[in-house]
Amino acid sequence: MDTLKRLTERIWFSDADERTDRPVLGYILGDRASLMVDAGNSREHAAMLIDEVHAQGLSYPKYVAITHWHWDHCFGMCGIDAVSVASRETNLKLKEMMSWEWTDTAMAKRIETGEDILFCDEIIRKEYQDRSKIEIRTADVVFDERVEIDLGGVTCILLKLPNSHSEDSVIVHVPEEKVVFLGDITSEDLHHGTGRHYIEKLGMLIEALEWLDFEIALHGHDEPRSKEYVLGYLREDLELLG
Repeated sequence: MDTLKRLTERIWFSDADERTDRPVLGYILGDRASLMVDAGNSREHAAMLIDEVHAQGLSYPKYVAITHWHWDHCFGMCGIDAVSVASRETNLKLKEMMSWEWTDTAMAKRIETGEDILFCDEIIRKEYQDRSKIEIRTADVVFDERVEIDLGGVTCILLKLPNSHSEDSVIVHVPEEKVVFLGDITSEDLHHGTGRHYIEKLGMLIEALEWLDFEIALHGHDEPRSKEYVLGYLREDLELLG
């Protein structure tokens, strides 16, 4: 069974693996260059996608786009020889995490202060049997609200949108393929302990996704879904908040 699944003519993806919270990773093939969506939660996670890229005769990604700062989407940056692209807010968090220590004491302290959450702490310990292997890097290219990357015959638009999950979150829209990589942008705020959406931010996110031209959406921890499916459950969540 292939680790890397073909979604459209130019897009492939890997499934999420909830055992150590490995998210969906994406691969977009252009005529001149290719781009990876999210770097995974470790060097080993990133290598799984890169190995499959080689196995399928695809070009090594020139770029890797990071959807947000949460560890499972960015700790694999150290294992990818590509130009990393992230929002300015994401990069600030990456810089902050570079100073973090990964001892039991330091990790416990971050849970107490709210810098991290227990779920992440537990799963990081599963992914990293040896926490000295954690290596965090900052992005090579940063942007504020929007950046467009022309891969040749296909375009990747990184767009920051209002959301409840993480302020720095961006989507990766591939208009020619009518696909959008959501990262975790449609999820609730899990990092601040509320476990819920915020009504104003959710409303703005729904409006933005309604306007966006796509047919297939890939959430960071789900299978590919239709636009109607995604908007349907978000509207239900909004009604519950109202």
